[in-house]
Amino acid sequence: MTFEDLGLGPELLKALAEVGYTSPTPIQAQAIPVVLMGRDVLGCAQTGTGKTASFTLPMIEILAAGRAKARMPRSLILAPTRELAAQAAENFDNYGKYHRLTKALIIGGESMSDQSALLDRGVDVLIATPGRLLDMFERGRILLNDVKVLVIDEADRMLDMGFIPDVERIVGLLPKIRQTLFFSATLGPEIRRLADAFLMNPKEITVSPGTSTAATVEQHLAVVEEIDKRETLRHLIRTENVKNAFIFCNRKRDVDILYRSLKKHDFDVCQLHGDMAQSARGDTLESFKKGEIRLMVCSDVAARGIDVSAVSHVFNFDVPIHAEDYVHRIGRTGRAGMAGRAFTIAIPDDGKAVVAIEKLIGNTIPRISVEGVPALELDMTARKGRGGRGAVKPTGRSERSRPARGESAAAAPVAAAAPRDPQPARPAAIEPPQARPAAVVSPRDEMSVRDIRPAPESRSRFREERGRGRDDRGRRRGRIDELGIGEMLHADDVVGFGDHPPDFILIPVPLPSKLSARELADEAEDEGDLEADVEE
Repeated sequence: MTFEDLGLGPELLKALAEVGYTSPTPIQAQAIPVVLMGRDVLGCAQTGTGKTASFTLPMIEILAAGRAKARMPRSLILAPTRELAAQAAENFDNYGKYHRLTKALIIGGESMSDQSALLDRGVDVLIATPGRLLDMFERGRILLNDVKVLVIDEADRMLDMGFIPDVERIVGLLPKIRQTLFFSATLGPEIRRLADAFLMNPKEITVSPGTSTAATVEQHLAVVEEIDKRETLRHLIRTENVKNAFIFCNRKRDVDILYRSLKKHDFDVCQLHGDMAQSARGDTLESFKKGEIRLMVCSDVAARGIDVSAVSHVFNFDVPIHAEDYVHRIGRTGRAGMAGRAFTIAIPDDGKAVVAIEKLIGNTIPRISVEGVPALELDMTARKGRGGRGAVKPTGRSERSRPARGESAAAAPVAAAAPRDPQPARPAAIEPPQARPAAVVSPRDEMSVRDIRPAPESRSRFREERGRGRDDRGRRRGRIDELGIGEMLHADDVVGFGDHPPDFILIPVPLPSKLSARELADEAEDEGDLEADVEE
């Protein structure tokens, strides 16, 4: 089958011939005629099979007739990442060079004024990420009531990144009568629920199982200690005939650490992750596509839909947290029928994650050993935390601190069984009232002054502590000053804030009066002694 058999016009056929495409892929062969008929499509195909062209080619043919209005695009393509949106825009430039169609790329990290200027002139194709599109709509820069064709690309990635609420809001702003194209690499239950909400009597096109990997990708797994992962990666890069490769990490912080490590060992490497500026991300990806850089350390932002031709290797430095991401990662190689190799470096605690991946793809990943690095076995009982830092250790009291089942309380260690001696509670310091002449002090103020007196049993200790100097306090605290914890002066019988309450709670705040708080406390004490003498 050729593209001529799919009903495409001569302009599109000429553009496809210039880019070197002669025969469609299976997803293109099945999706293009259905889209040209005007039906909704639910498409599922593994990554690297040409899903982008399966909706861009018929969209160009449909939009060839008509004219766009200012701020009212005729079609909308939603993509989860900036790179995917830019790739769709590049496809329109390549395939639509002989059509007079206008497009606008609305993504974050770019000038909003320039994007608004494009929309003001009117565009036939609007390619956007959900966040920036909603921002433009709320600013009144765009109207969505003339969209005839809606494309939701990489729907499962939208779900993983939390974009579905934004997508649902955007769909609610579109006309009810429209054509919707829904493409995804996997079709889980949640994706089908979204498809039922967005599509109307769709034609489901599944050219391969949504969780299968390309047969042209040779997969391998190495299980080593976490401290040996970098050495394992360096050995694989040196021994393999690596033309260019993606190296995936789970966290953006680990991307930077691994990038600096490889750079230190004189590897030709760059990095790509979501925290980079859009201009830097674009320049890095362009340099990698041109072959100026051989290795790219990246997060999963590069695992979905970014088309770099002839990638020879993919290295999973971290086992993916979600099993579906493994399919997308290794799908960066072995594209368009070319051979590729994928290596995953795991630690024993990754046992459950590896089993989930093998269950998803329906195959066992062959194990390999690396020279000079001990090969280990996977641990199926470990609980792996986020980011691959190993098993989650239980917290709480140690087993030594409580008696075993069946033991009496007397058999337990004395330190654990003996209850803590009850300590007398020290009254909290209350801010004394404004000092005023004795003749005008009301009974209420007199009571407030009396309440700030320390308890009799701790009065002498309070004076002793307050009278000590800084050097004496430092000797009593020991290593506290060395650790830089700060002032920890307080009586030993204070309870209510743990064993170390802040000192500002215990020290009265100086008042702007002739009498200090200390003098007020002494006067209150003298009044109390006088009242006790009178009672006697």
